Amino acid sequence: MLERTYPLARKALFRLEAERAHNWSLRALRAADRCGILQALAGEPPQSEEIRCMGLTFPNRLGLAAGLDKEGNSIDAFGRLGFGFIEIGTITPKPQGGNPTPRLFRLPEHEAIINRMGFNNPGIEEGVRNVESSTTFKGRVGFNIGKNKDTPNEHAVDDYLLCLKSAWPVADYIAVNLSSPNTPGLRALQDATAAAHLLERLQAERADLSDQTGRTVPLAIKVAPDLDDEEICALGQIFLDHSLDAIIATNTTIDRADIKAEPLAKEAGGLSGAPLGKRSTKVIEAFHQAVGGKIPIIGVGGIMSPSDAQAKIEAGATLLQLYSGFIYHGPRLIRKILSAGPENP
Repeated sequence: MLERTYPLARKALFRLEAERAHNWSLRALRAADRCGILQALAGEPPQSEEIRCMGLTFPNRLGLAAGLDKEGNSIDAFGRLGFGFIEIGTITPKPQGGNPTPRLFRLPEHEAIINRMGFNNPGIEEGVRNVESSTTFKGRVGFNIGKNKDTPNEHAVDDYLLCLKSAWPVADYIAVNLSSPNTPGLRALQDATAAAHLLERLQAERADLSDQTGRTVPLAIKVAPDLDDEEICALGQIFLDHSLDAIIATNTTIDRADIKAEPLAKEAGGLSGAPLGKRSTKVIEAFHQAVGGKIPIIGVGGIMSPSDAQAKIEAGATLLQLYSGFIYHGPRLIRKILSAGPENP
């Protein structure tokens, strides 16, 4: 039922300003979930085999990418739609409002989105409380963490360590965001030396937390699609040296080569959706080769169809995530990908 009604809902939502539609949709999803309507509309998700990754068992390989549920307050609702895992955030130590509006733009002709949200989120304390309040979702929850905009890069590790400690009790895995183009200077943390220092500190803290709590939480790093081959090789070696649990490839791109004629191409921010697809897949393949297949990859960026999903699996991805594809195609895309499986897109 929900699959058939989404095209009509999308027409209505696309008449609204993008961020307003986003916020309204999340409120509506949560309300529908609380009163049982969402479960009735969504029905049972297609059968899918469990998959092991990062030492965890996932109900299926398809997840929701960070950025849609920025606050972690819609986990149960998104879970009803069939996702095997939900990645919330990005969450920072202190609440922050993000960049001035407008900061979210749809490009329907390209099935793309440009955003410069700027890590708008309620802060780590409320983010943790929101995850704790999730009661029905049976999949895995990833907790995507970042630094506050006003924290200089030389002190960024302190922000990440604080978030790691706070999210530890509620996260199934923790994703470290070093690659958003919308926080000034953040991508500099992908420099080999900076990334090695950060990862060394995070892994040391993780070892202490594991000893103290008796549980292990995998650590993933989210990378940009705009890295060159040399940068990918250098980061791949660092990830191997520091026993990273997973790579999330990729974040949004600052490249506009595929949308040059689009009037909105001049808007600052990260580009996601169909124009990102091939580049993201190439980066997945490059990282897979750089780490010799020894670190699993969560593939995200431009998955608009089952064949896009299959291309990322063939490039080396173990798990997959949706964002823009979900906005443009709705719950039907989840079912189509899960029904196709990894062998028959």
